[in-house]
Amino acid sequence: MRRSASSEEIVLSHETLWAPWRLNYILATKENPDGGCFICHGLANQADRENLVVWRGEQTVVLLNRFPYNNGHLLLAPAAHKATLAELTDGEMLELMQTQRRMLAVLDQVLEPHGYNVGLNLGRVAGAGLPGHLHWHLVPRWNGDTNFMPVVSETRVIVQSLQSLYDLMKERLG
Repeated sequence: MRRSASSEEIVLSHETLWAPWRLNYILATKENPDGGCFICHGLANQADRENLVVWRGEQTVVLLNRFPYNNGHLLLAPAAHKATLAELTDGEMLELMQTQRRMLAVLDQVLEPHGYNVGLNLGRVAGAGLPGHLHWHLVPRWNGDTNFMPVVSETRVIVQSLQSLYDLMKERLG
């Protein structure tokens, strides 16, 4: 928001933030809405850095979100392609929760956030961009950050590249 020369009138304006990397996300969704599971693709080969896979457990995988809501946004998923909680074995569920605890501890060390949003979107109507492969979002939060989706005249700033965060996470995870 800015004031005009007369200082009585308030003019709403916005800044434009160019984010060309988002086009890949938009086009992939439009061109192939049900095609390819990026989690399974990331697990299928050993190009972990390219696929942003920061950790592989026996039954669990952790990836950096390629389209993060905030710096440090992780995706935690079962290694097996499963769409619902009912499909998980007790062992998978236990490892997922243990991995979640471990990732939050690592993010505490690496980024020192003030809190977290931890969420699971079940089904496309609930916001799941990949409804066929269950995954949790671990989103670090700081006092004064710009929240998920700024609505009016706000800009979200992510201050660290995915490659830099990948290196820090891999260093801590060994």
